[in-house]
Parts: sequence; structure tokens; C-alpha cells
Amino acid sequence: MIDQFRQTFKDEANEHLAELESSLLELEEAPDDLELVGRVFRSMHTIKGSGAMFGFDDIARFTHEVETVFDLVRTGQLTVTGDLVNLSLKARDRIKAMLDADGTDQDSAASEKLIAAFRLLAERGEPAGRCPDADSEAEPEAECGDTITYRIRFKPLPGIFKSGMNPVALLNELQELGRCTVVAQTSEVPVLAAIDPENCYLFWDVVLTTPLGVDAIRDVFIFVEDECDLSVTVIDASDGLDQDEDYKKLGDILVERGDLTPEDMLNVLAVRKRFGELAVEAGVATGDQIASALAEQQHVRAVRQERASDDATSNIRVPASRLDVLINLVGELVTVQARFTQTALQRDDEELLAIAEEVERLTVELRDNTLNIRMLPIGSTFSKFKRLVRDLSQELGKQIEMTTEGAETELDKTVIEKLNDPLVHLIRNCIDHGIELPAIREQQGKPRHGTVHLSAAHSGDSVQITIRDDGAGLDRDAIRAKATERELISATAELSEQEIFSQIFAAGFSTAKQVTSVSGRGVGMDVVKRAIDALRGSIAISSERGKGTTIAVKIPLTLAIIESLLVQVGNDRFVLPLSQVSECIELTREDIEGAHGRNLVNVRDRIVPYIPLRERFGISGPVPDLQQIVIITIEGRQVGFAIDQVIGEHQTVIKSLGRYYQNVQGVSGATILGDGTVALILDIPVLIQLAGAFEHDEQRKHC
Repeated sequence: MIDQFRQTFKDEANEHLAELESSLLELEEAPDDLELVGRVFRSMHTIKGSGAMFGFDDIARFTHEVETVFDLVRTGQLTVTGDLVNLSLKARDRIKAMLDADGTDQDSAASEKLIAAFRLLAERGEPAGRCPDADSEAEPEAECGDTITYRIRFKPLPGIFKSGMNPVALLNELQELGRCTVVAQTSEVPVLAAIDPENCYLFWDVVLTTPLGVDAIRDVFIFVEDECDLSVTVIDASDGLDQDEDYKKLGDILVERGDLTPEDMLNVLAVRKRFGELAVEAGVATGDQIASALAEQQHVRAVRQERASDDATSNIRVPASRLDVLINLVGELVTVQARFTQTALQRDDEELLAIAEEVERLTVELRDNTLNIRMLPIGSTFSKFKRLVRDLSQELGKQIEMTTEGAETELDKTVIEKLNDPLVHLIRNCIDHGIELPAIREQQGKPRHGTVHLSAAHSGDSVQITIRDDGAGLDRDAIRAKATERELISATAELSEQEIFSQIFAAGFSTAKQVTSVSGRGVGMDVVKRAIDALRGSIAISSERGKGTTIAVKIPLTLAIIESLLVQVGNDRFVLPLSQVSECIELTREDIEGAHGRNLVNVRDRIVPYIPLRERFGISGPVPDLQQIVIITIEGRQVGFAIDQVIGEHQTVIKSLGRYYQNVQGVSGATILGDGTVALILDIPVLIQLAGAFEHDEQRKHC
């Protein structure tokens, strides 16, 4: 059980670390933003508190030192500087390393070095007794030397022990904030025979006098806020000029706490009437007005209670493995539904057909909703790249700003994970090869700061991610010369600009004059191409010398279920992604004879090459007089695939091939059709690449 809670902590801590990194990068640009300071402090505080509770003592000890410094920042005793942000980012990386090592500090020397640096920063802060600047809006809420007394009721949910939480640790932390009186309430403890030892029956009333504000108190409970009822009320402040030494009457205190209703107090006193009755008797309000006000009060209370209940249950945390199982089950259901529909059509039973249509409608709706569960905004990935740009620009001595757009665009979780590495390589190339040094940019009349712009937008059933920089742009001649030198293209080949730029994706290709720690070894861009192809995506490059480069990556929303086109060659059936299909045309014997042995077809006065799937896969059998060509658009080029016939659109559940078929070229997977047969999913980029390599070899033979 404890292992499950530790894993939950690690998952949540990773989220807090991502939030911490994002907040620190924003804080570097806006060092006076107290809201950002609060976000950093709360992330640190949560990691420290939860870490200590679940046995991650090294993390808790280390994080406490960072939290201490940011507590000085938010109280105005220390200012945000570049050194502080740099140290905090390094501290974030150390916490991440400890987290990956299951909470142990495997490089204690590095941690101690950072701790010493943070302590030195804390010592440079202003004395603790000094007040913040007059314009500061940071905590504490009390003026210098003043204190505030709070009434706190902390009522944990009965099952709080089952989640590994220890309420006593929270109460001990409260006592560190100031003068504290804690009283345990035992009124809800049942008789011994009815006690469940795994449930918590106690709740606590706390009176705390402290110079800190209410946020400091709520920070103590920040990681159990969904597992308790917590109320914090100001009951006394030392800023009053005419305060009486006497305090509220006992009945008033009980009523305020909710331990006694006003009606009970009135019954005990038995000498006073309700406010409404007194108001009516005094003639200042009518009975209807009082009734209306009471109705409004009860209505608003009810609405707020419902809203609080809805907010508390609006989100749940589910392991990704369970979602994977759900996706697989939905995929199987889609396959069975297709078989059911086909059976209903074969039997020509109207009642069965009606049921099949209803099942199909429900299956499609279930499929769409299930896939949406896995959708995440790509902004979580975008935020990671800000750190990458910051660190690399400092390493290379460049001034680079990163801007983003479309961070709310959603993609399948698996796609986002597999997209991270390709985007890292592309952004690193923009920084190293694209953006010039500040002095060079200034000589060219550009701003000293370069810009890398990252955007995402939906495009049909795909998402287009664009990386654009305002740097030097690609050197068309240098790329062509390098590609010719490596015999990737012939010296006399007539290539479009897009085809020349695409040569940078060849393995080992690099035009860099020297190798750096970032690039120059010719690895990276070929990895990008393979990763994008594996996602059934495409990548296109446009560039203008001296103005910059734009790289557009187009990938499908999900990898589990796709809309496709089902085709047939002989007795075999194949699947092509529908998002890449432009049109289907006829291929007659006259067209084949007119091409004089070349696989070319005229499509509205435009010559389009095509790949005969029958020849590519060695399929035997008679060739029909009238074939079909499916025109595919990929990376700005059009290529056809010659087939026997088009069967129609198909909802394809993607199944991976067994390990014995992992090296089959031109096939990326398979799907089960409604009749139980298997159709292969074509790997379009690989088929085109193989056909191009074959054509290149044939040309070399004839030279």
C-alpha cells in the first residue's frame, strides 16, 4: 500500500517540478511579480511536506533550504536576482534527480554545494525584524511588529490515514508559525466496538497567533486540502486602537465556531427574540421582506455548497496503464462492431440492421470519448523547451527569446511523449545553426535578441507544429554541395528547394565547419525524420537566406484508431491513412502503355509518379484491365499507389506486428477486418523512400 502512495507522490512531485520550472523562468522575466514568487514557494512547500510524509527525507531536507530563501523573498527580505533563479533551476534539477533515484541523494556533494549557496543568499537578506518596503504586497498581512490571531478548524476526512497522511505532522508544522493552542475534539469518536482503526475520528480546533498571513497557514495544509474540511478565520488583530480587554461572550464564540446554533443560544438565554422578529416589531421591515431575505440566504448557501461539492469531485487521477487497457478494449469493440455490421448486412435482416446501426453509433461515441480522455494540451511540452532555450543560449553566448502559440492544442498523451525528442533536436538546431551571435545580428541590422517561435494548431484529424526562427536561414548551395559530395544526389539532378532542404535529414549529414557540444556530428536530424515517420507524420522545411527558417511538422491526433482507406490487390487488402489521401483516379492499359515502361500518370496535365503495390509486394494473379491509383500527398509531394480496387473508408484499429515481422519494410502495422481477415497498414514514407532508392540505383546503372 505504501508503495502505491509513494508512486502517487512521485507523479505529483513531477507535476510540481514542471510548474516550478515554468514559474522560475517567468520569474526571471518579471522578478517583482509576487504571484510568481508565491507559486514557486507553494511548489517547494508541497514537495517538502509531502516528501517528508512519504519517507523522501533527502528531498524534504534539500527542498527546505530552497523554501527558506523564497520565504524571505515573499516577505520582502530578499529580492529576485539572476543568481537566485539560476540556483533555483539547479535545485529543481537536483530534486528531479533524487526523485528519479527513488528519493535518495546519490550526489550529496552537489546537493551540499547548492545548500551552501542558498544559505549564503539567505544571510545576505535583510534582518528578520526589518519590515518589507511600503509598496510590497507580499505576506505577512500584519504590519511590522503586529500579530494576527486565527481560529483554525482542521477536520480530516475519515479515510485520511489510508492515503498515508499524518495529521499530527501538520499540527506540529502549525506550531512553528507562532504561539499556538491546539484542542482535540473527540465528539465523533464512536464506541469501542464500532471503531475502525483505519479511520480518523478526531478533529482539531487551533488558536494561532502569528505575524504571518492566512496563505502561510493554508500552505501547511496544501497537500491535504482535498482530504479535509479546513476553516481559517481572523478573530483578533493588534491593529485596533480602541479594543476592549474583554473578548466575545462564550455563546458568541460557540455560535461562530458552529458548535451552537443561534436558536440554541436563544433558547438558553430565553430573553431575546430573533433579529427578524425584532426588525418587524420595530417597524423597519415587513414580514415578507424578512422571509425573502432568508430565502435568498438559504438559496445562496445551497448553491455554494453544491459548487464546492462539484469542485471537489471534478477531477480524478487515473494511471496511464488503465487508460491503455481501456483504449485496447475499445479497439476490440470497434473490431467486433464491424464484424456485427457485416453479418447484419449479409443476412439482410432489417431488425438486425437497426440494432447494428445503433451499436455502431454507440461504439463511435464511446471511441471518441475514450480517445479524448487521453488528450492533453501540448503546452506542457512547450514549457519544457523554455528551459532548453535559456540554457543553450547562455552556453552559446547568444540572446534568444522563445515565444509560443496554441499551447492549449490537445494531442494524444502517447504522441506528446514520442514528440518530445524530435522537437528538442529541431529547437537545438534553430539555436545553434539558425540564430546568429548578437554582434553579427547587429551588423546585419537585426535586433540583438533572436526569436524562436513554437506554435501548434489543429489541421483536420492532425496537428501541425511549427518551429520558426529569425536567424540566418539554410544555405541552399552548401546543402546541395554536401549532398552531392556524399552521393545522396547527382550533380546534374534538378531538384526543388524543398527536396534540397530535405537532404539535411540524411544520416550523418552536417554542414557545420566544426563540432560543438550542441551539434556538428551529423546526428539528430535523421533521428527527427525517423521519429516523425514512426508517428505517421510529415515534415516540411521552408527557408529564406538571412531571414530565417520554418519547419512544419504534421502528425495525427492519436495512434490508436484512425480513419483509413481500405484497398485491395489480388486477394490481399491494405490500409492507407485517409488523412494523406488526396484523390483516387483510374489507370487503364492505355495509360500504362503511353508511359513507355515508366510508372508515371497524367493527372490534369500534371505528371505524378506511382508505385505498383502488386510489384512491390510480389502479389500474383491476373491484373484487371482497369486499375485504380490512390494519390497521396506527403511533404508537399504527390505520389500514387496502383491497386486493383478501392473498397472504401474504414475505421482502423492499429495492431502492432509480431516480433518476427518487425523488419518488414513498407508495413507499419495491421488491423482486423469485420470478416476476421487481416489487412496490412502501409508505411507510406518508407514505401516512397524505397521506390526512390530503387529508381536512383537504376539511374546509376545506366550512367
